[in-house]
Amino acid sequence: PNDQAGVPTCRWCGRPDTRFRCSSCGSPKLRAVVLGTERTAEELGRAFPSTRIITSGGNKVVDHIDHGPAIVVSTPGAEPDVQAGVDRYSGETTAGAYGACLLLDTWALMGRQDLRATEDTLQKWAAASTLVRSHLHGGHVIVVADPSFPVVQALIRWDMVGAAATELAARREVSFPPAVHMAAIDGATTALDTFIESANLPANAEILGPVDLPPGVTLPGEYDEQRFGPAQRMLIRTPLGPRSELGQALRAAQVARAARKNDLPLRVQMDPIHIG
Repeated sequence: PNDQAGVPTCRWCGRPDTRFRCSSCGSPKLRAVVLGTERTAEELGRAFPSTRIITSGGNKVVDHIDHGPAIVVSTPGAEPDVQAGVDRYSGETTAGAYGACLLLDTWALMGRQDLRATEDTLQKWAAASTLVRSHLHGGHVIVVADPSFPVVQALIRWDMVGAAATELAARREVSFPPAVHMAAIDGATTALDTFIESANLPANAEILGPVDLPPGVTLPGEYDEQRFGPAQRMLIRTPLGPRSELGQALRAAQVARAARKNDLPLRVQMDPIHIG
């Protein structure tokens, strides 16, 4: 959800949930759940004063680290590779790998405001897990999360195919990609309204929104929000099948818009990877 004036609002259809309550504690309050790598590293440094602490993430991504005792605090996807080195116990040269991986703040990944949050979460967990030595050689992966969540079970069982099938079934139930074709149209509110009115959309097309742009998404170029107002997103979905009908309708509307020399910023994406 998107918190607008304290009211969670769906980022895909724009409907507010005025009766929102936490399913666990019943509280209507919203709060940030991410602690941050720097703070975590500081706490670990105090707990393990004689151990090397390495942070990786944000504007400071570490590509690789030397073999040896260390604690690495990393944001998802920024985990450094471990260079090969001599094992201090066996004295043998070993391939670079972590001895253990602890997946923290798991709710922050799973609860992201993105339709692909679950699959992205599993992908990042799996990628981090592959950096750890095998269990036969003493490696451990620990995920701090509710084991009842399907994505957690998929990681524990290493069932990527089953996870994909479960996610696809959930998408089909609510008619979201890849179970349907979907176009995302971003721009000023006036530009969106004019574009939709001029587009000869297929009879089975369904319009969702407008809603705010997803976090981190901006219009290309220097969008002047003071001049055009906050950028919005409109979603149009149609059943699976030849997507040329929807694509042709949007393309024709773009051509007509160009002929009118409408200078309001607008972006049209067909089946984008991320819709919000």
